[in-house]
Amino acid sequence: MSDAQKARERALEAAVSRAVRDNLLPLQKTLEDLQQAFADLVSACSSVKPTNTLPSMLRAQATSASLAASLSVLSDFIAKAMKERDRQLDEEEVGDDVHAVGVVEAPAPRHEKLPPPEIPVPMAHDAAVEKEEAALEEESPVEIEATVEEESASEPVEAPEPEPVAFRVADLPADEQEMHKRANRVAKVSMQDIKMLKPEDVRKGQEHKDICVRLRGELDKARKEYDRRFQKILDQPVDYFRHWMVEILGNGDPETLGEYPYPSPVLRH
Repeated sequence: MSDAQKARERALEAAVSRAVRDNLLPLQKTLEDLQQAFADLVSACSSVKPTNTLPSMLRAQATSASLAASLSVLSDFIAKAMKERDRQLDEEEVGDDVHAVGVVEAPAPRHEKLPPPEIPVPMAHDAAVEKEEAALEEESPVEIEATVEEESASEPVEAPEPEPVAFRVADLPADEQEMHKRANRVAKVSMQDIKMLKPEDVRKGQEHKDICVRLRGELDKARKEYDRRFQKILDQPVDYFRHWMVEILGNGDPETLGEYPYPSPVLRH
C-alpha cells in the first residue's frame, strides 16, 4: 500500500479502537445492572405475591434492551468503517493491482481503430544475408554464380520459432475481465486479513520460510473460497492468490512461502 493508504488504514484502526474503548465501561456497567435485575427477578419469583415480580421484570427488560441497542450501534459503526475501507481500496487500487501481476486492465470501450500488427524485427542472420547479397552484386557474374551454387549446397537455415503470445486480460470477454478484477481484489483482502489476525505467525513464517505450513489452516479456508468463486479463470496464466501471498505475507520474497501447496498456472508455465 502507498503511504496515504497506510495512513488511512492506521486512522481507521485508531478510530475503531477508540470507539470500542470508550464504550467498554458503559457496556460493563449496563451488564452489571442486568445481572442485578435478573437476581432481583429470581428473588421476587419466590414471593407469594406474583405482582412483586413486575418491577424486577421491567427493570431487567429495560436493561437488556439498553445493552442490545448499545452493542448494535457499536457493531454497525465497525461494519460501516470496514465497508468504507474496502470501497476505497476498490476505487483507488484495483487498476494498479492488476498491472502489478503482469496483466493489462481492459480499457473503456471506445470506437477506435485497432493498432497495426507488430512487424517482427529481422534476425541477425537476415542482416548478414542482406550484406552478403549486396557484396555479391558488385562482383563478376561468374563469382556470383559460384556463390549461389555454394549456398544452395549448404544446409537449409531453420526458421526461428515464433515467440509465445503474451496473456492480456484486455483480450478476454467483458465478464472474464470483471472476474479477474474481483479475483485480484478478493485475494489481496484475504491476505491482509490473515496478516492482521495472525501477525506473530506471519513474522515467524518469514523468518523460517514456512508461511504455507505455519498458516495452512487460514490459507486453506481462503483458497477454498477463492476457488469456489473464480473457478472459470483458474486455468488462465495468472495466480492472484499466490501473488498477494508473496507481496503481503512474504514481503515480496517468494522464498518465505516454502512449498506452495496449491495448483498454480504461473508455476506450471
